Amino acid sequence: MTQAENQAVIKRARDILVGKVPMPMEQCHEITKALIYKFISVSDQESEADGDAPFYFCGAAKEYRWDALMSMRLPADSIAGRYRDGLAQIGGRRDIPQAFQGIYQDAGLPCDDAPTVAAFLRAVDAFDTANTETIGDAFEHLLQDTGAQGKAGQFRTPRHIIDFIVDIVNPQSRETILDPACGTGGFLTAAWRHIQRQEGDSLTIPDRNRVAGRLAGYDLAPDMVKLASVNLFLQHNQEPRVEVYDTVSHDGHWNDHYDVILANPPFMSPAGIIKPHSRFYTRAKRTEVLFVDYIASHLNPRGRAGVIVPEGIIFQSQNAYKQLRKLLVEEYLAAVVSLPAGVFQPYSGVKTSILILDKELGRQGDTVGFFKVEQDGFDLGAQRRPAERDDLPRVRAELGEYLRRLRDGESLAGFAPQTGLVVEKSRLAAGGEYNLSGERYRESGRPAGKWPLVALGEVAEVVAGQSPPGDSYNRAGIGAPFYQGKAEFGAVFLGEPVKWTTEPHRFAEAGDILMSVRAPVGPVNLTKDKVCIGRGLAAIRPKADCLMTPYAFHILRSLEEKITGSAGATFASINKGEIEKIQIPLPPLSVQGELVAEVEGYEAVIAGARQVVASWRPRVEVRGEWAVVELGECCVVNPKKSELAGVDGATRVSFVPMADMVENAMYFAAKDHKQLKEVGSSYTYFRDNDVLVARVTPCFENGKAGIARGLTNGIGFGSSEFHVLRPTDKAIPEWIYLCVATPEFQAYAIPKMTGTGGLQRVPRDVVERYKIPLPPLSVQGELVAGIEEERVRVEAAGELAGLVGGRLRGAVGRVWGC
Repeated sequence: MTQAENQAVIKRARDILVGKVPMPMEQCHEITKALIYKFISVSDQESEADGDAPFYFCGAAKEYRWDALMSMRLPADSIAGRYRDGLAQIGGRRDIPQAFQGIYQDAGLPCDDAPTVAAFLRAVDAFDTANTETIGDAFEHLLQDTGAQGKAGQFRTPRHIIDFIVDIVNPQSRETILDPACGTGGFLTAAWRHIQRQEGDSLTIPDRNRVAGRLAGYDLAPDMVKLASVNLFLQHNQEPRVEVYDTVSHDGHWNDHYDVILANPPFMSPAGIIKPHSRFYTRAKRTEVLFVDYIASHLNPRGRAGVIVPEGIIFQSQNAYKQLRKLLVEEYLAAVVSLPAGVFQPYSGVKTSILILDKELGRQGDTVGFFKVEQDGFDLGAQRRPAERDDLPRVRAELGEYLRRLRDGESLAGFAPQTGLVVEKSRLAAGGEYNLSGERYRESGRPAGKWPLVALGEVAEVVAGQSPPGDSYNRAGIGAPFYQGKAEFGAVFLGEPVKWTTEPHRFAEAGDILMSVRAPVGPVNLTKDKVCIGRGLAAIRPKADCLMTPYAFHILRSLEEKITGSAGATFASINKGEIEKIQIPLPPLSVQGELVAEVEGYEAVIAGARQVVASWRPRVEVRGEWAVVELGECCVVNPKKSELAGVDGATRVSFVPMADMVENAMYFAAKDHKQLKEVGSSYTYFRDNDVLVARVTPCFENGKAGIARGLTNGIGFGSSEFHVLRPTDKAIPEWIYLCVATPEFQAYAIPKMTGTGGLQRVPRDVVERYKIPLPPLSVQGELVAGIEEERVRVEAAGELAGLVGGRLRGAVGRVWGC
């Protein structure tokens, strides 16, 4: 069968499951279980054909083998029953590969509907399991097709981007290789295939085993570790070294160093507060900063890395970002590859770059290469359809040549890449920003920063404010609106005035720029009407023949934090003469107009994106035919801890503070861990896929709720601030979450809260009596999937606002030459 035909088989299997198993990740697990089940059954058949004993299904268990399941004589009930017993038989084995143990431990049927199970297995039966490469390719397609991804900003990295990075970093068979945020193992399997292509037939079986032993991966989510282990196993890696490990919060592997590190770490901090350990070079809370710090710090002396980072790493001005960039430029960074913003569609529109680190070149070299990919062979929309243009091959060739020259000690004279430029490290260090945006250093037309600087007083009139007599004020709207500054100051346009004056002294005309001249000094504003201004404000009126008002406004706004005014005064202030001396760049009016158009376009996008984020709430249109039931009929509220009787006290469990959950975030993962015996009796108990909802003010009023995922050993504890809702077989966790993380549930429960003092609590029986719509399970799954798609797009809007904000600052910065 062709790859396309195998992919069609997977699609048919998913289509059969979707009504009973609505969540994509669960579909992925079910298809994985069935594919591997068929593969090991075929392996037993081949062993028997060669005269050897079967390994997986021995003796009486032979009746569970795939070929036995697919007997045309068996009814659906028998197929489902044998498959269930076969799963239990494999799941109880401890002598099968570790990768399979993780998949089959406690495995059960995908659903309790025998005809659906039988139809699903017959669909999978059409898949060609002739070799592991075929299954491996299909497995990666399955991960892609289901959108398999971690939470907290972890998105599946497209295969062609992974292969590009691996080709550049060029891991070798004798090198140790790590992915500290491995997800489903894409980078590790790509590195494995890369080495196999390099070595060809010279790679013996012992060599292959040694290479496999040098690959390692970490991930927070147990589900991801299971999938990554299977992915590597299907590449002939018999004992994958992939483990559940929190790279940011734990330091158990801090002393482990690697020759090659490949990663696409999380793009944002998870909901709640992360707790990095104290051994990082940078003092930061953002996961993208900490992961890059970790990667650089864990390279061997000649180590190399390829890591995907969001644009914040490239230009953010906070101290942690600048500290990290300084470290990279001085000791690790060889090149930066800018990727187009749509690479991670449909999961995210975030703009990213690739950092190529080389510890040897970073310390010896005095340049950094910047390369830009504008098209990666696919369109940049949500569907990512193939496109004609692909810059990756040319960038790969030019970047490869740049690195070769550095390693061989050849001169860069005459090296003029079409897709990039080479920048001296001294230019990157100028000003202490270490900005890694290549376009910042490109000179085209008139060099940036060469526009003449002029004093503001030469191109604008400055009017100092003067307060009218105190007895002239009124609040009845008589006379002229009066603004003093301070609390009335801040929006793009002034709001309604607090008071009016019948004896105005100084005016700002409509369209003037206002500057706050008394603490705080520097913030600027625009007027839309003629107003009286007091001593806390000054009006700046540009001369129309040389200075556009919107241009001057954006330039002055970029100076807000640098304008300090007079020194030694009782409070910060700036006078008219000092304002007139402020230096601004003065390009021609045509260039000013271009900047204004660009910036206003960015502002419109930012405003729209922020409005989307601020206004979005998950909503479901309730249909009249759905049943309406009390929560207590479809959930166990606050399950008993007696379920844990017999569990070893040394068992590791998760611990969840309220901070791990935020409004509108459906899932959360615990970041703290304890032994069961360390958890006090006052703590709330829950398990994977339980729904937690706050029960105390103000957390309840703020909509704190979430679904527990990826708990250590599936067990979690939190404070008594939670109610725990465990859905029965009538509802899926996501549906329960959508019903309780709502203003309607809050409006119902808040009047019924009890307690004295500052904290009020929602009683358990109030939760149990709350009525919710209960459509069929298949409908619940469809609605949840639609809302999750909305959520992904809303999160992309938030990322877009940050990205475009950076471009806006960059546009203004170009006029300043930075």
